Amino acid sequence: MAKRFYSRRELLQAAGGGMGSLALADLLLRDQAQAATTGAVTTLASRKPHFTAKAKSVISIFCYGGVSQMDTFDPKPELYRRRGEALTGKGDVVVSQGTPGGLMPSPWAFKKYGQCGMDVSELFPKVGEMVDDIGFVRSMYGLSNDHGPALFQMNTGSVLPGHPSMGAWVTYGLGTENQNLPAYVVFTDPRGGPIGGAPNWSNGFMPAAFQGTQFRSTGDPIVDLKPADEMTPQRQRRWLDLLGKLNAEHAAKNPEDTELSARIASYELAFRMQTHAVDAVDINKESDVTKKLYGLEDKTTEYFGRQCLMARRLVERGVRMVQLYSGGGNFQTSWDAHWDIVENHGVHAKETDGPIAGLLRDLKSRGLLDSTLVIWHGEFGRMPISQRMSGRDHNPAVFTVWMAGGGVKGGTAVGASDEFGYKVAENGKSINDLHATILHLLGFDHEKLTFFHNGRHMRLTDVSGSVIRELLA
Repeated sequence: MAKRFYSRRELLQAAGGGMGSLALADLLLRDQAQAATTGAVTTLASRKPHFTAKAKSVISIFCYGGVSQMDTFDPKPELYRRRGEALTGKGDVVVSQGTPGGLMPSPWAFKKYGQCGMDVSELFPKVGEMVDDIGFVRSMYGLSNDHGPALFQMNTGSVLPGHPSMGAWVTYGLGTENQNLPAYVVFTDPRGGPIGGAPNWSNGFMPAAFQGTQFRSTGDPIVDLKPADEMTPQRQRRWLDLLGKLNAEHAAKNPEDTELSARIASYELAFRMQTHAVDAVDINKESDVTKKLYGLEDKTTEYFGRQCLMARRLVERGVRMVQLYSGGGNFQTSWDAHWDIVENHGVHAKETDGPIAGLLRDLKSRGLLDSTLVIWHGEFGRMPISQRMSGRDHNPAVFTVWMAGGGVKGGTAVGASDEFGYKVAENGKSINDLHATILHLLGFDHEKLTFFHNGRHMRLTDVSGSVIRELLA
């Protein structure tokens, strides 16, 4: 009988048990041994951090487009007193489009919440009820006034594309507690993705195992997750066993081929996800009370509530990093309020306020908030002056982010912007500082979590960054 030669395409159609599982198990053990001797890892075996920490996973709520700090969590009464005046005494005022307008107060009132008496805009009344669990940083600053580089910096630590995302660094450091699901999952807004697309959650120069996997909040969580009808589980298993055997033989002859380890692991993971990913995001198994908590009964909050609930289900199952994008596309469909900020922020805040508060309440009630770090942020803030009469332009010079759970000291406000919310006034915090703090809460010294690339030990925080210790519980 003539020999059958399999094409690369045929072999790559397979995906996980049998000889393939043995190969994967061997790779995971090799990976752990390699990590112990060289510090380099290539697959998602669970790993211990540098020191014991409360946080084991991260949920990042990314309000893409740039949220206005003085309209949400950083009240500026001076804007009311000086409404319409030119912004003076701050040096040259640089705007991305048009000419600078006059000082514009917030159209929303602020109210004090919680035992800490934190000021929160009426845009976020339900999040306001949770401020005693939240730590605010009102003095964040970034480097770029443009969405693309600012997104990359917030996500990867660099304004340039090609660097590993924060989620990639988290999964590189910790691996995963669940070998049946991706360690890093991303949900984008149904209206579109952020500028720059997938490089915002990529593995960069790390092995492919550490990149984010994009999930959908309706239907199958991953496009083409299910195999073709003619590919039965038994047949698929046989393909994978053959592929695993051939790859394991190649790996034995080429132990330095780290990409192959990641590739074998990804085939096996894809096979297992056909069952486990669908179950992980099946919110029909949740109670009516839980669904209401996340706002699934309301058309306005349903999409983001669904994603928040899925995020909880994923971290509950050992996923290390889940990123949710609020806002997609350009201008009014994102938080990019160049025109009517009342309409823009009004729409997006109404979509997210209830679901975010529901997520915090649900995590807390299940005892998961202590081990889950929740981060709320955009790529930059907005200007205190008007643009096109009723909008605000980009402002990377100061903005607000907040964190909750995972070892964060709730009811805290760190740093301050000036009287207009235009620039940092005290205790400025860089994005490197934010990343250093996130890694610290996960148990890592950000200066020691490195990946060797191009002759240099690379870091998420590059060559700077300090932990924001005022935020630590």
